[in-house]
Amino acid sequence: MARRIVLVHNTSRYLYMHYRQLIELLRSRGWDVVCAAPRDEAVARLESLGASWRELELSRRGMNPLSEVATFARLLGLFRRESPEVVLNFSIKPAIYGSIAARLAGCRRICSMITGLGYVFMPGGTRQRLLRAAVGWSYRLALGCNAKVFFQNPDDQRLFVEEGLVRAERTVVLPGTGIDTVEFTPPPQPAPRGRFLLVGRLLNDKGIREYVEAAQTVRASYPDAVFELLGPFDSNPAAVSRGQIEEWERSGAIDYLGEADDVRPALSRASVFVLPSYREGLPRATVEAMAMGRPVITTDAPGCRETVVDGENGFIVPVRDAKALAGAMLRFLSDPGLVESMGRRSREIACERYDVHRVNDLIARNLNPAGACE
Repeated sequence: MARRIVLVHNTSRYLYMHYRQLIELLRSRGWDVVCAAPRDEAVARLESLGASWRELELSRRGMNPLSEVATFARLLGLFRRESPEVVLNFSIKPAIYGSIAARLAGCRRICSMITGLGYVFMPGGTRQRLLRAAVGWSYRLALGCNAKVFFQNPDDQRLFVEEGLVRAERTVVLPGTGIDTVEFTPPPQPAPRGRFLLVGRLLNDKGIREYVEAAQTVRASYPDAVFELLGPFDSNPAAVSRGQIEEWERSGAIDYLGEADDVRPALSRASVFVLPSYREGLPRATVEAMAMGRPVITTDAPGCRETVVDGENGFIVPVRDAKALAGAMLRFLSDPGLVESMGRRSREIACERYDVHRVNDLIARNLNPAGACE
């Protein structure tokens, strides 16, 4: 009889986009894979991988106590029905609710993936500090019954250990979610000149305002330079409004490309990838750009600085520093040869560090249900 594992995520779409190769690997190793997530357009694609899908009603941002209790009850019922040997939770709510529910349901081995700390752990006012304290307490309770907790950068891992949210010996630091370096490969044509691209959810925390300010500075000297933005709008409190994006477009500062499941066409047209984020887990979009031979400008922030060797495959600039960001952009415009040489180095680093098969093998080995959590 196949061993059963339940993967819990807050969207089916992201579970398919980021972890389909992991699902395929687990299936090839004899696992019966059950995916639990809200319904969206990716359900059929998850099932096409040979996984089962179970609908999970879960609000990513909602804080209504009755709704949250209902989500927890659904997870508890799910685990009791499925009786998995292993539960792997992704993102904040699944990690907290899913871990506690799995423990109560008697699951043998519980693991969680911390893909980033998000809005809650950013600097903020009194309300945000109270929310962080509550989330920290919840993490401490939930992760205490995890056999393994996966992180995507050492800063997040260190923070959780120092704050007593998880024991160090139960942590594993991964190089992101991994990239298929065959699927993401440099296009045959040379990279164009003077075309910058930022890919990400439309959040202030992604450094979008700094990107726009830097674009306005650069275009004063290079009016033909192009600054593109690709990504979905979001309900996060740090979200950039649709009206603001439209205003920036009207001013000529940026070109907004909307959102897309496949970012490769946009990356193929770009010469330099830019992510001036305040904090990340490990940004998949950056690694995708690197695999496609694009140099990177990013910030000296957790999760971001891991992707760039400053001066080799791009430049690292201070967080929230639009002037320094513009300066890095100008270096590529004044010396176009950097695009090609740093792009080649990006591709080498992506293949050396971030190959999806290496990452997934590391995850799978740590899911081995050798024993129950204490």
